[in-house]
Order: sequence, then C-alpha cells, then structure tokens
Amino acid sequence: MVKFNRFVLDNGLRVLVHEDYTTPMAVLNILYDVGARDEDPDKTGFAHLFEHLMFGGSVNIPLYDAPLQRVGGENNAFTSNDITNYYITLPAANIETAFWLESDRMLSLAFSEMSLEVQRNVVIEEFKQRYLNQPYGDVWLKLRPLVYQKHPYRWATIGKEIKHIEDARIEDVKAFFKKHYNPQNAIMVIGGNISTDRAKLLAEKWFGPIPAGEKYVRSLPLEPKQNVVRRETMTGKVPLNGLYVAFHMPGRLEEGYYEIDLISDILSRGNSSRLHRTLVKDKQLFSEIHAYNMGSFDPGMFVVEGKPLENVSIEMAEAAIWEELDKLKNELVPVNELTKVKNKTESTMVFSEMSLLDKAMNLAQFELFGDADMLNMEIEKYNSVTAADIQAQAQKIFRQENSSTLVYLAEKV
Repeated sequence: MVKFNRFVLDNGLRVLVHEDYTTPMAVLNILYDVGARDEDPDKTGFAHLFEHLMFGGSVNIPLYDAPLQRVGGENNAFTSNDITNYYITLPAANIETAFWLESDRMLSLAFSEMSLEVQRNVVIEEFKQRYLNQPYGDVWLKLRPLVYQKHPYRWATIGKEIKHIEDARIEDVKAFFKKHYNPQNAIMVIGGNISTDRAKLLAEKWFGPIPAGEKYVRSLPLEPKQNVVRRETMTGKVPLNGLYVAFHMPGRLEEGYYEIDLISDILSRGNSSRLHRTLVKDKQLFSEIHAYNMGSFDPGMFVVEGKPLENVSIEMAEAAIWEELDKLKNELVPVNELTKVKNKTESTMVFSEMSLLDKAMNLAQFELFGDADMLNMEIEKYNSVTAADIQAQAQKIFRQENSSTLVYLAEKV
C-alpha cells in the first residue's frame, strides 16, 4: 500500500507527496503528459530530442548538473511513446535544490541554436548507434509501421527518420515546449523524508509563479481494426534470422490488458516458461524467444520474437510459435501455472514498492490515468484474472488476421 497526499496549485500543476521517514533520501519526479504519439508525423523524434534539450540549461541555470552534483544528487529522464519523465534523487536535506532546478526549466528553457545543435547531434548519433548500426536495431523502424497504419505509434520514440531531427528548427522546438511543457500538462511527485506541508510550501514557492499555459487536448487518429494478415521480409547483417509476430491488443486501461500481461509471463517469463521450455529446451528450434507487450496507454501490441537456430526454417519456427499460441486458445491454463505467474507478478510489484523512485514514478503514472490510488489496486486486478479470462483474451487476439509478421533474414555471406 503506497500512501500519498495530493494537492493542486492554482496554475494546474498536480502534486502528490509520499512521506517516508525511514530514509534520509528524497526524490522529485515530474511526468509530462507528452510522448512520441503527440508529434507531427512530419516532425517526429521531438519528444525525445526535448528530453535531451531539457538538460541543456535553463535561463537562470546554464549548467543543469553542476548544482545537483554539489548537493549529492543524481538525475535522469526517459521518453516513451506516451510520456516523458524526469527525476532527481538526492539527500532530503537538499530537496529545495531539486525544486529550484526543475521549476527553472519548466519556466524557461534556454533555447539557443548552440544547445539545439549539440543535442541534435547527440540524438542523431544515438539513432545511428541504437537503430541503424546495431544488429536487429532497425526492427522497430519496420515493425511499428507494419502494425500501425494510422495511429502515431507507427513510429519509434527516436523518430521515423534521421532527417526529421536534422531539420528540427529552433521555432519548432519552442512551439513544442510551449504546447506541452507547462504546469497543466505535468504531474509532480515528491517522495521520501519530507512532510506534505514542507513539500507544499516549496511547490508554491518554486512552481506557483509559473504561468499555467494552455491545456493540451489530445486528439489522435484511431487505429482501424486489422482484418488481414500482414507480412514483410527484410535482410540485414545479423548473426541469425529473426522472427517477430505482433498482435493488436487492448491499451493500458482497457478490458483484457491484465489477462494479456499475464499471458506474456506464461509464455516467456523465466526458464520454466512455455516458450523457453518447449521451443528452446525440448524441441531446440530457437536460440532465444520472448513474448511481451509494450504497456502502451492506447491500444498496443503484443510481440513474440525469436531467433530460430540456423538449421530451422522460418516456416518451421513460425508454426511452432502458433502451436503454442493455439494451446492458450484451446486449453485452460492449469491453476498451479497461473498461480505461479501471479505470484511472480505480485513479488515484482511489492519489490518495486521498496524503491522510492519506482514509487514516485508509479504514482505519477496512475495519477495521469485518473487516480494515483489505482496503483494500490493493481495486485488485486492481476489476482482476479481466471484461466477462462486468459483463454478468452487469447482467442480474441491470437488470430492470423490480427497478426503482423516481420521476418528478418541474415545476409548470406
């Protein structure tokens, strides 16, 4: 059970405080309700570029990291297709430094051509290293647009192509900041050795004067129902052939999400999971195989990906995957297997509640969903899933006409 207090500043900034006096540390986490899905299809990669720009200094603080290092703090951030999240951990005695730093960059990022040029080059380099020069790195540049035809999940967080980042202009960047990085579009969570009264005082002092900005209202194109098998083959310099089978599935808050999340664990969590036990150990068809869902806020995708062994044909590998998926459709998962998976899920969630930062990030995310208290109901939601529920969801999503298959062939030398 994660306890918290909540208040909202006059400018619309939502603030949660989780008091924990067992630690000398504190964390300040700010979630901005903006991700890659909110980008212009012709100007992608902006949310991620922004994550980098936010460390390029603000109007009153030219070097973001220096003041933080002086007070023993650490910081980082991440961008997804749905959100952008910034966090600082530091000794609770120095928490005001975190308020000062985060408020200054929310108030006024230092937009300079030089900062943009530096961060643009960093992101372009990351694009090349992670997506173009790494084996299988370009899978997501191909698989996403195969699965999504309309919804902006069709591009990766890094962006559709390097050119979009190369072409980013200072006026585009300023407009993106103004639209998304304001108090009304943010949720701040303070956790650790700090009282709610003190957090409120500091929030009012540092964030209260920031103008509210305009509330961004999301209106994204809906992904039409897939009714036809999609398939694509690509070739690249990779050690083994790769096989990626993706299915449309419910979004994070939709009915069926918890069942499908448990299905991914039944199939692929640990060495005793079905895919590993059957297709890696017993039948020796794959060198590795995984099943996972993206945890997307909007309707997402469930992916089974594997690397068939050299002597195994793609057809044979694919048939073996479908055989395992069909078992979930045709047979109820045994009680002991389902219980084991639920126990693992529960222990992961309980373990994450031991980390101050994880708690802060989870509270922010559930507050974005509508109520941070939903975090405390998660375990119950997983535990209430029955074997029949799992079978029903498997029958719903594991259909050929709901599948997009990407075959990645290793170049013959």
